[in-house]
Amino acid sequence: MSERRARPASPDSDAKKPAWRRALTPPQSPASRSAPAPAEPEPAGPVEPVSIVQAALYRDGVRVSTPATLADTFRELREQPDGMAWIGLARPTEAELLSLAAEFDLHPLSVEDAMEAHQRPKLERYGDTLFVVLRAARYLDAPEEVDFGELHVFVGQDFVITVRHGAAPDLSAVRRRMEETPELLRLGPEAVLYAILDSVVDGYVPVVAGVQNDVDEIETEVFRGDPEVSRRIYELSREMVEFQRATRPLVGMLHGLMAGFAKYGTDEELQRYLRDVADHVTHTSERVDGFRQALTDILTVNATLVTQQQNAEMRALAEAGFEQNEEIKKISSWAAILFAPTLVGTIYGMNFDRMPELHWVLGYPFAIVLMAVVCSSLYVIFKRKDWL
Repeated sequence: MSERRARPASPDSDAKKPAWRRALTPPQSPASRSAPAPAEPEPAGPVEPVSIVQAALYRDGVRVSTPATLADTFRELREQPDGMAWIGLARPTEAELLSLAAEFDLHPLSVEDAMEAHQRPKLERYGDTLFVVLRAARYLDAPEEVDFGELHVFVGQDFVITVRHGAAPDLSAVRRRMEETPELLRLGPEAVLYAILDSVVDGYVPVVAGVQNDVDEIETEVFRGDPEVSRRIYELSREMVEFQRATRPLVGMLHGLMAGFAKYGTDEELQRYLRDVADHVTHTSERVDGFRQALTDILTVNATLVTQQQNAEMRALAEAGFEQNEEIKKISSWAAILFAPTLVGTIYGMNFDRMPELHWVLGYPFAIVLMAVVCSSLYVIFKRKDWL
């Protein structure tokens, strides 16, 4: 299989993005395209060394504190009523989620979903808290497969909590870009949520490109008669089912957010930004639907080609069997013809004294004529039956 090649971002496509989105999108240098984004540093605190990726407090779009533990984050947020907490967790423990639920008054159902993971994308409101489940995706070049991650986001009036299950998405890049544009971060938790949505949706672009390359390769392998192509089609079809489950609900979720613009007083720039994200989600969902239909058609074509190949092999075996039968007929016919003179010669070769024809003058000519008549008769019979 050929190695997957990443598609570089087009400068024209970046120029078409709105100003708000261009501010969130980092410049793509050749080095940054090939090198992965650095992971968020883990705090060295002794309390939550594994789950807490990063916790920070912001005021007016500027980071003012980086607490090392959840307890410090709660305390400092209470001391700064006009601040915003952004807490990032990766596979948190039940105790950590329960402490978050108690501090920020999270609904038990949303906390239960965050604990169990394996949820479908959805958006639910519990009072003043918005709970969002997202499915991120990334394309792995080496095994040529799609890896899915799950992200849970709690959005309140003064906090954003992200609970990540899996390697994707890279929220450190989202946090870094938001901190580089404080005028956007100043808009509050809603702006952070939209930035996370944009990061997840933008992560679908290289996945779509990788899957398109896989589909093109599969089409070539099908007509080349590769025996392993059926397995590859099946595996990619399963990934497209997961991809559909990740992208299709997002369309309804984003339209639900847009429907609440007037009710919740969403900033106009954020409204334009979310509409742009919704357009990208719709486009991605349509591409995924197209991939699944294409794989279904390819699987049908492959089954037809395999059937044709099997029919050709069966026809060749039948022809070979027919030819073999014809040869057996010829051999059997000549064996029967040659058996007749052998039988006559064997009988008259027994040399018994009292055989009537043994001392007959015409005995030898009679035996020769008898052999000739029997052989000729058998030859004519086999010839008429097309055995000879």
